[in-house]
Amino acid sequence: MAEETKQADSKNVFSTIFKVILGLALLVFGVWAIIVWRQDLLTVIKGCVGGFLILAGIITLAIAKD
Repeated sequence: MAEETKQADSKNVFSTIFKVILGLALLVFGVWAIIVWRQDLLTVIKGCVGGFLILAGIITLAIAKD
């Protein structure tokens, strides 16, 4: 029984370490992508502003209706 607990604990530790390393790697790649594709990212953000404002207006009107 003690060996099963130790095995389960080692699996949990390995899983946690793997998730932390994967999370840090994704953060690094995300920052790299933003730096490399900055102009493209700004174009996408500018393109989404109109739709965002329309959605915000619809939500505001729905709230005001109540």
